[in-house]
Amino acid sequence: MRFIETCKNIWKIEDLRTRLLTTALFVLIYRFGSFIVLPGIDPTALSALHSQTAGGLMALLDMFSGGAFSNASIFALGIMPYISASIVIQLLSIAVPYFQKMQKEGESGRQKMNQITRYLTVAILLFQGPSYLVNLSVQMAQAGQPLAVGFNWFTISSTILLTAGSMFVMWLGERITDRGVGNGISFIILIGIIARLPGAIVQEFSSRLNDAGGGLIVFILEIVILLFVFAFAIMLTQGTRRIPVQYAKRIQGNKQYGGVRQYIPLKVNAANVMPIIFAQAIMFIPIAIVGFNASEVGPIGRALMDNDGFWYNFIFAIFIIAFTYFYTAIIINPVQMAENLKLNNGFIPGVKPGKKTAEYIDTIMSRITLPGSILLAVIAVLPAFARLFGVSMGFAQFFGGTSLLIMVGVILDTLQQIESHLLMRHYDGFFESGMRIKGRGAMAY
Repeated sequence: MRFIETCKNIWKIEDLRTRLLTTALFVLIYRFGSFIVLPGIDPTALSALHSQTAGGLMALLDMFSGGAFSNASIFALGIMPYISASIVIQLLSIAVPYFQKMQKEGESGRQKMNQITRYLTVAILLFQGPSYLVNLSVQMAQAGQPLAVGFNWFTISSTILLTAGSMFVMWLGERITDRGVGNGISFIILIGIIARLPGAIVQEFSSRLNDAGGGLIVFILEIVILLFVFAFAIMLTQGTRRIPVQYAKRIQGNKQYGGVRQYIPLKVNAANVMPIIFAQAIMFIPIAIVGFNASEVGPIGRALMDNDGFWYNFIFAIFIIAFTYFYTAIIINPVQMAENLKLNNGFIPGVKPGKKTAEYIDTIMSRITLPGSILLAVIAVLPAFARLFGVSMGFAQFFGGTSLLIMVGVILDTLQQIESHLLMRHYDGFFESGMRIKGRGAMAY
């Protein structure tokens, strides 16, 4: 089989084999840490916390932490504070001249911005840590074991541990990026999502078996719809619009160069999975501000925390569309693409080189980004519709939504990274020639 042969080729490449084993090691460390409970917490008294994270926005938060949130683990706050800090810094890089200057400084500026992002992450964690402990105290009180939360040693030490745990998770993500495969931060989120998938399927299967009148048929239908949505998400992630490019003829000596037609592939969803992660991080802000407890907020706050409600999904969709445009503008530079074409004696037929070419590429990107962002938002809110048809909360989160889109985006990106290693060493990739996986690298000219 081709897949088995590809796996053998992967194992033959020492660098790729080392990267995969390193990634697996970091994943094991992350999963092990998600079960290390904070000192002073009785794991048997966390039943109320498990019930609280069984549905609603808390279930999503628990999923992104790989179950660490409901386990009162040292990794309970997960990677989302770092993503929230990254959003703030990227927005500042657009509006504040100081950050704009750093962004133009190349590698040194990027390192400065990363350092500022880390400091901001620590500040967010120092705020969220006590909020998490207050909510944990309320939930444990229902089990008859309240915590003494206040300005005491337990709160201080636990906040330090939660902060250190999340920063360690961030460090693991960076190491996966440097020494492993794929985008480490997204990969950490992916692992947390996949860890919940088997339990969600088993729970849905059990509940459907207990239904009278065709429960098993309904479950099979749900799986078919899930696979259909998964395939649609892959098509959206892989879809491209090709712009024809003609290269001028050049004659050097007795040889002729150029004169051929090629294509610039522009992805319909060039931003990939990042708009989903960014939008979800923004939607987690209200619940973090009120201390992870929605019972003490007003109707507006409850509406923003009800991930089955209209207003939550409407705002979530708007954020996805906005972040898709925002992130596409960051990673796609029409001016640079036009300059590269001009330097290589290339031009788009019927379009003048230089400024007109940049404007043409920008127009095409705007036209394909709009439907791409809308379809991305539609898939993101599908779990709310699944819940209307009686799908359990845990399984509905994979019926489109953030979970499915992150899985599709990160898995395809990781496969593209592996395939690039194979092709670079003249091995066949995962598919036949001409059917290559398009990850983030496919969008660059």
